[in-house]
Amino acid sequence: MTIRDSIKERILILDGAMGTMIQGYKLTEMDFRGNLELLQMLNYQGNNDMLNLTRPDIIEDIHRRYLKAGADIISTNTFSAQRISQADYHMEDFSYDIALQGAKLARKCADEYSTTNKPRFVAGSIGPTNKTCSMSPDVSDPAKRDLTYDTLFHAYSEQVEAMIKGGIDAILIETIFDTLNAKVAIDASLSEMRKVGIDLPIMLSVTITDLSGRTLSGQTLEAFLASISSYPIFSVGLNCSFGAEQMRPYIKELASKAPYYISIYPNAGLPNSMGEYDETTEIMVPQMRTYVDEGLVNIIGGCCGTTDEFIAGYTQIVKDKLPHVPTPVSKEMILSGLEQFRLTPEITFVNVGERCNVAGSRKFLRLIKERNYEEALTIARKQVDDGALVLDINMDDGLLEAKDEMVHFVNMISSEPEIARVPLMIDSSDWDVVVAALKCVQGKSIVNSISLKEGEETFIRHAKDVLRYGAAVVVMCFDEEGQATSFERRIEIASRAYKILTEQVGIQAKDIIFDPNILAICTGMKEHNNYAVEFIRATEWIKKNLPGAHISGGVSNLSFSFRGNNYIREAMHAVFLYHAIQVGMDFGIVNPATKITYADIPQDELKIIEDVVLDREEGADEKLIELANRILAQKDILKQNGKESNQQEEWRNSSLEDRLVYALRKGISNYLNDDIHEALEKYPNAVSIIEGPLMRGMNEVGDLFGAGKMFLPQVVKTARTMKDAVAILQPYIEKEKVGGKATAGKVLLATVKGDVHDIGKNIVGVVMACNNYEVIDMGVMVPADKIIKKAKEECVDLIGLSGLITPSLHEMVNDVIAFKEAGLHIPVMVGGATTSKLHVALKIAPLYDAPVVWVKDASVNPSIAASLLNEAERPAFCEELNKSYEKLRANYKEQQQKILSLEKARENKLNLFD
Repeated sequence: MTIRDSIKERILILDGAMGTMIQGYKLTEMDFRGNLELLQMLNYQGNNDMLNLTRPDIIEDIHRRYLKAGADIISTNTFSAQRISQADYHMEDFSYDIALQGAKLARKCADEYSTTNKPRFVAGSIGPTNKTCSMSPDVSDPAKRDLTYDTLFHAYSEQVEAMIKGGIDAILIETIFDTLNAKVAIDASLSEMRKVGIDLPIMLSVTITDLSGRTLSGQTLEAFLASISSYPIFSVGLNCSFGAEQMRPYIKELASKAPYYISIYPNAGLPNSMGEYDETTEIMVPQMRTYVDEGLVNIIGGCCGTTDEFIAGYTQIVKDKLPHVPTPVSKEMILSGLEQFRLTPEITFVNVGERCNVAGSRKFLRLIKERNYEEALTIARKQVDDGALVLDINMDDGLLEAKDEMVHFVNMISSEPEIARVPLMIDSSDWDVVVAALKCVQGKSIVNSISLKEGEETFIRHAKDVLRYGAAVVVMCFDEEGQATSFERRIEIASRAYKILTEQVGIQAKDIIFDPNILAICTGMKEHNNYAVEFIRATEWIKKNLPGAHISGGVSNLSFSFRGNNYIREAMHAVFLYHAIQVGMDFGIVNPATKITYADIPQDELKIIEDVVLDREEGADEKLIELANRILAQKDILKQNGKESNQQEEWRNSSLEDRLVYALRKGISNYLNDDIHEALEKYPNAVSIIEGPLMRGMNEVGDLFGAGKMFLPQVVKTARTMKDAVAILQPYIEKEKVGGKATAGKVLLATVKGDVHDIGKNIVGVVMACNNYEVIDMGVMVPADKIIKKAKEECVDLIGLSGLITPSLHEMVNDVIAFKEAGLHIPVMVGGATTSKLHVALKIAPLYDAPVVWVKDASVNPSIAASLLNEAERPAFCEELNKSYEKLRANYKEQQQKILSLEKARENKLNLFD
């Protein structure tokens, strides 16, 4: 029996956390190193996957404990068994062996426990790596990437090849925080399975990082579902992030919308202030029971903090319970950027913004040639603000390196949440450019376009690439004989392409958009007069005879003969769309800022234009030319329709302070120069502007982010805008410095050893730099000895330690012990998601001879630093800090005295299963 068979009959149990179990074995560094003759400088502590080679006995023991507890599926100890993650331990050359051995160990144990009635399965665990393909590691360079699609694809392919060879039953791509990383893993999995001729289920599990229910890279769950909708996915679910109870609304959302089996394996609650997990089996089992009783899930298990005891509890609650029935596959097209776009029956037309096309916008072409990407982004933003539901991007120009420009601009868009929320249309006649762009997009985009003009072989190859990268596709009505201009040729080519795509390639009909060629009319050539009518006829036929397919076209082509007369062009477009939409045209590449609608056109003009568009009357083209000339002669109308509105946005009428706060919160840099210089006239000095309205804006961002009303890409964008503001102020700050002091102080920032998260630290660096501190950023995975060495070399005034994951708390303790042993007396600021004031008070501050301050968020770093470095303020600040720490310690001690011992608590436990 396969996993596909078993899941139809019952709810399956996945195992618990590997890391939690490993911690219970009290391993030393030599357990991770084994007998490998490697450099003394290397450190493998924390590289749990390495134990597959050095301590297979421990990994087997953990697998057997979960199997004995009743797990149906055990996941391999291969979460980081690929080159990207193993490079942090200098172990990339061992990644294949680690993955292979991890699969073999799990296979061996699963086979030991399998029976006819209860087969046991092995899921090959693939983690997200410690890098993201969708976000920049540098707030100053939003187009930069630490990791490319191709590099990650190679790493994942090696891992999947090894695990398949080791005998896995399914592929588990888990803890997904960036959908593009997950798409690469899916691509690698499908590719490796094709090579060996097998078909394993692909399981996906997402981790939500904030209260808004988005991934770290900013996508909603709906957008994530759209991004993967082209792939053959077995199950989708959530793991890690929150505890079971906090996941409830998101699991309900998945269960109601995803056409897949549903999984959930949460942490044992959120980490407490000590970085530990408080929820016990007695707490979590009833919580998980509700998911089972409500029919929301097909697979349940545990993540951080869960052990075999949890799994044993879960086996009891699934007995005789009916599994979740997946939602039927939607017949509607779904696309995504950071948010989902669903083409519902209520949406009669999808406006594809056309202005980010170097062939269609001279301004956009000039900006790209000048590499003025920030202003080019304002064009994209305006398209979205004006109502574009999809954004067309085209870089095809003889003087541009189209591939490089496309990748750069698409990466730039990814850092702009207000733009990136909509799906992209990747538009190029160069297939290499299309593929390069698809490798940068985490959402589900549209490829514009493919056709049969180079024959079926090329058409199929391109279509398979579209499917591989999870996109929808525009199909032009071209074939080997050329462009279709008649009704008959249009439907002939569309029928042939539809059959190939749906029957040979496997693209869903709802992901096919035909472009039957909108061609220029009123050109003076009689044979062109019926082009619009033939398009409309072909549209109606395709919608009736090729079920599920959509229709699009470049509407501006229609009026090409009237370039320079915007009114006539927009009126022609309005008339054409009115009639084409009625028979099924549902996409169109048009300027979303167009002002003229069908209803706006005066009746006398409307008759002339309709006669031309619908080819109803002999000589109609001459009447339209006369109308166009008459309009050109009316200067007031030309003036009205020939220039863009200069009306300022409403927020520009607010007070100076409110404008600065708004600009910072929204990440708008356009007016910063004017507003900053206005502020310089009002405020006593440049620094006071930073400490006033700019920091107020940062505080608002922090509050909104904490409340789940902003998500990470927006925060990063805000940090970049803050940096722009400070760059304007910097010359004035330099002039205002007193006594020749170059900076307010020198601060060293580092993410501690074992932790690769640095986005929060980057924001701290920006804020500190904005407040005139010299920042030395040592990056991630920084051991204590390197921090000490750099601190002494640079004579720093402050050290900032950052960490996101629970092990970082222990590393921070080790760091301050090392600082003390090295004779440092430099104040330390501690920050990061798992840190807390209580942990600092109990575990860190007592071990160091200088102040250790927990910092809640980036906005308060400068004020804390100022107090620590001000000789007059420091004694009082430290006294107050120590008093607060003493109070926390006393309260904690009192609480602990009231808590029963573990043995007593276990004696009083509730038995749920009698």
